[in-house]
Amino acid sequence: MSLNLHAWQLVEQALRTTGRLRIVARDVEGGGRLIDCGIEAPGGIEAGVFLARLTLADLASVSVTPSDLGGTPCPRIVVATDHPIAACMASQYAGWQISVGNFFAMGSGPFRALYGKEDLYDDIGHRERTDMAIGCLETRSFPEREVFSYLADKLRVAPAKISLAVAPTASLAGSVQVVARSVETALHKLHAVGFDLGRVVSGFGSAPLPPPGKDDLASLGRTNDAVLYGARVNLWVRGDDESLDELGRRVPSSTSRDYGEPFVETFKRYDRDFYKIDPDLFSPAEITFHNSETGQSHHFGAQNLEVLRRSFYGAEG
Repeated sequence: MSLNLHAWQLVEQALRTTGRLRIVARDVEGGGRLIDCGIEAPGGIEAGVFLARLTLADLASVSVTPSDLGGTPCPRIVVATDHPIAACMASQYAGWQISVGNFFAMGSGPFRALYGKEDLYDDIGHRERTDMAIGCLETRSFPEREVFSYLADKLRVAPAKISLAVAPTASLAGSVQVVARSVETALHKLHAVGFDLGRVVSGFGSAPLPPPGKDDLASLGRTNDAVLYGARVNLWVRGDDESLDELGRRVPSSTSRDYGEPFVETFKRYDRDFYKIDPDLFSPAEITFHNSETGQSHHFGAQNLEVLRRSFYGAEG
């Protein structure tokens, strides 16, 4: 199954309903196709669901459900997949820092599997070779010809065969696609603690969609908090129960020394340098493993409503 070809079909469907999604597509001179989901285009919730599905190579369902935070209505973004490694790790994980001149963005989506330079692919496989590339960039700036040329060289495809969907974090679509990373965050943490991801059969996760931040920094904080303090993940796995008890308890974000305050405060405390923050923080709040071979379930962590309410609404408790 080609991740890029699968996502390309989703993109073609979306481009037939740009008005409903409130997105704008255009060809870049000397480059490929640009799909604006929230920079100048209004975008919205459905555009965010499209973005999330694109980052997952359309190998997962993404939906919005009603919920609340301690009595305050707050929707949740729900992700379900029977292809967790391909969808979340090979595609959705934002593992490619793209820097061209003054342009910078974190890249996610199936074009990462075409690039395939991350060490992660040595463990999970899914490197691929196709003549087209589909990606998502979290950015407030439009990628122009130079970015497409850079990517074409790295991906070994023609610039005209590259489609990039873009949105800033502070847009509604951008927030939805970040919050849709509950399962991916759990799998990334499991990989970091040495769990064999080949044991994971299916994944289901949800996280609260925060209110919009006044700028990208505020939205960055709130969307991270949605996952770190509000994400609830279920994984169906195979194998022994002992390792689930041993490694599973190391997954929740509460195991981090930096746990316990809104992310934007932590970010500022470390001079806005992601790499100074304890990596153990980047985890879902809560995870449950269901062993399909033994019938046992193992639950670790919990939501932190106090921090979520401080982050989202400036309220305690």
